Amino acid sequence: MKKVLFSFAVIIMATNLGHSQNDDKPEQISRKGDLYIYWGWNRGWFTDSDINFRGNDYDFTLDKVRAFDRQSSFGFDPYFKPGKMTIPQYNVKVGYFFHHNYSVSLGTDHMKYVMRQDQTVKISGYIENSGTEYNGIYNNDDIVLTEDFLTFEHTDGLNYVNAEIRRHDELFAWKMVKIGVNGGLG
Repeated sequence: MKKVLFSFAVIIMATNLGHSQNDDKPEQISRKGDLYIYWGWNRGWFTDSDINFRGNDYDFTLDKVRAFDRQSSFGFDPYFKPGKMTIPQYNVKVGYFFHHNYSVSLGTDHMKYVMRQDQTVKISGYIENSGTEYNGIYNNDDIVLTEDFLTFEHTDGLNYVNAEIRRHDELFAWKMVKIGVNGGLG
């Protein structure tokens, strides 16, 4: 029985190898003139940030501030409700193929940056005339970022607009499966 299965496997592989070496390449469909759009939601991770605050009575820098994104809880509302779809963090892009494998696109990434409260960081600079205990000159001193000192977030304005030019190449195609590579500048 093992010999029969082995022989059957060899015949199948030989048939497939013979078929795969056929010089007839499938006709490639041109994408020139195609327009595309995509929408999706994202998660964000941030490295530690150095943040400088400057005004009439203060000029200080906080070193290595930790922050996180603020993604909305998943559900029909707000992810699929037309008037609220832009509340969660999202990405949107519109592109156009000006050549078979070259496209240009314009898009935006809406992200949310929220400083972690109650963390200890280093502060350098000065604060004066605030009428609080935080008045003083700081030189790489420790400070705890409590709510009465600072609450900091970019949750409705951390939007990156981007433009790109990309090259799209197909590496492999088999039936309904296609694998490709995209590269470009943005």
